[in-house]
Parts: sequence; structure tokens; C-alpha cells
Amino acid sequence: MDLVLSADQKLLHSTVKSFLEKEAPLTKVREMADAQVGFERDWWGRAAELGCAAMLVPEELGGGSVSGKGLLDLVIVAEEFGRGVAPGPLPATNIVLAGLVESVEGPDHSVAVQALAAGESVATWAVYEPGRQWHPLAPALTAEASGDGFVLDGVKDRVELAEQADLLLVTAMAPGGLTQFLVPTDSPGVTVVPTRSLDLVRRLAEVRFSRVEVPATAVVGAVGGAGPAVERQLQVAVVLQCAETCGAVDRAFEFTVQWAFDRFSFGRPLASYQALKHRFADMKTWLEACHATTSAAAHAVQDRADDAAELVSVAKSYVGSRSTDILQDCVQMHGGIGVTWEHDLHLYLRRATVNRALYGTPEDHRLRIADIVAL
Repeated sequence: MDLVLSADQKLLHSTVKSFLEKEAPLTKVREMADAQVGFERDWWGRAAELGCAAMLVPEELGGGSVSGKGLLDLVIVAEEFGRGVAPGPLPATNIVLAGLVESVEGPDHSVAVQALAAGESVATWAVYEPGRQWHPLAPALTAEASGDGFVLDGVKDRVELAEQADLLLVTAMAPGGLTQFLVPTDSPGVTVVPTRSLDLVRRLAEVRFSRVEVPATAVVGAVGGAGPAVERQLQVAVVLQCAETCGAVDRAFEFTVQWAFDRFSFGRPLASYQALKHRFADMKTWLEACHATTSAAAHAVQDRADDAAELVSVAKSYVGSRSTDILQDCVQMHGGIGVTWEHDLHLYLRRATVNRALYGTPEDHRLRIADIVAL
């Protein structure tokens, strides 16, 4: 997202780009969509070797980043994933890692952190609930104290890649307040039900917890003290989401501009018509503003700035709204071919639309901004 990258960051960018072009081209994405597979575990293991799941993790736990600013490095990776509409649990696993690393109190989860950073296991955040507005700090799922542990009861939905995940980071309301638990997906009483997703490889599921017994060691952080970790997870989630969306829109805009130069109408290229030039200028202006707001949010979250929450919501509000506008314009520029299954444009529109809806819609984040500035 930064205009100037260090030499190490440039190497990271080129390495990830080459890896995705070779290992996850759009033809592969279409094959996985036909097979109804979210991602391949071996492929994610190779991605983890590049550090895709280690940048938010301290070095003593097997992590590290090229610049020492893990989130900014991860944003570079997320943007490349967006440019190729790549599969995989990049956002999901890193969101969970952000929460585990943030929660220094309570039981030790270093073994789980190391396995996630190495790509040996996959985790996802179970935070959404059916029939309820976005409010991560007030879940309906309950965690009742029972002996030396807890009993989880409730339902989570829109859980990303839950079918293939090994661990679920579950937000629940315990007797002491908001609490998070790290729960294996194969625990007795946990049922994963696949649900429809607009994104062909970013698969979602409903997860039902029917009196699921978990030990006290499953608690992430302190009982009743999950608020700061949940806020950190939300900020990381939105930054990665916006970076990925910017990458997707950037790539779609590139091949749309090229199409306008290649496609002739009445003996001249489409790009030569003044009305379309104005439209492209608007799209480019919106796109650069998407990059700018995302970059500001990423730096604020990396530095734990006081205005990080506000800038994150500004980014999601703007990027979520403008990204789909730009992509819909790209569809219009392509004409009839833009709405065909064979063209790749719909893959980018699907990804941006799903990203727009998850972790708070633009409307949700505008309300959040109003709360932050006390309107």
C-alpha cells in the first residue's frame, strides 16, 4: 500500500506475486470453485513457508516479518492475494493469530500459535451470529461455567472456511463478560454446516455449538477481558480486507483500461471517447482514495495509534462503498462480455462484494465513526 517499499519489502512482494501466479492462477481458482473446495492444505503450507501466517507472530514463537512491521508487510501480501482473487485462509488465520498474540494473560496457546504460523493448522474467527446486527462485543452465544471449564451453547454463522479449519476462535458471553475460546472443530457438540457464499472459493459455514464442553485452558486471555483483543482482531481484519479489495479492484481496473484501448467502435478505440475518459478518471480517483485510506488505517493499526479505530472504519466505509461501484463500472465498460461466466471480472466483483459485507458493512462503520467522534 505504501508508495515507497524497502528492498526487503520489494523482494517479499515479487516473491508472493510469483508464487501466486504459479500456484494459484485464475484457472486454478475456477477449478477449485467447480470442485467446491476453499483451498488446498498443501498449497497453504507452501504459502506459509513464505511467511504468510507468521508476520503478526513474535520471533520467539516462530514468526517474524521482513521489515519488523508485521501488519504493513502482511498488507503487501493481502493486496497480491486480492489481485489474483486467491484462495486460502490468509485473512482468517491471521485474524486469529492477532487475537492470540494480543491475549498475553490467561492460558498459554503458544503451541497453537506456532502450528498456525507454520501452516500446519488453520483457524478462523467465529464472531457473526444469525439474525443479529454486527456487534462483536455483544454475542448471544453463551459460555456457562461448569466445573473446571465452560459449556458453549449457541450458533455462529458466516464463519470463513470453517469446513477446513482445525480451530475456531469463538466470541462468547461468559458470566464475567466477553470471553474468547479456542475450540477444535472436531470437539463433541460442534456441527459445521456449509452455507452459500457469493465468493466461489471464500467458503462460509454455520457453526452450531450444542452444549460444547471446553476446559479452562481453552480460554484466550482473561475471562471477561476479551474486549481489547476483539477490537484488535477487528482492526486487523478490516485492514487486511481493505488491502485485498484494493488489490482486486486495481487488477480489474487495469484490464478494463486495456480492454478500452483494444476494443474498437466506429473505427476508434473505446478509450478515445471523451465521456468514457471522464468515467475512467472518476474510477481512478476513487481507486487511489481507496489505497490512501487503507494505507492510513494500516499504519495506524501497526503503530497502535489513538485514532486507529476511527481510521479503520473510515477505510472500510470508503473502500467497501467505492470498490463495488468501480467494479460495476468495469462491467459496464466491457459491455455484454462483462456479464459472462467465462470472463474473469465477476470473480473480482464477487470477492469485493463479500468483503463489503463482512466485518461490518460501510453503513455499520459509519455508525461506528459517529460513536467514536461522539456525534
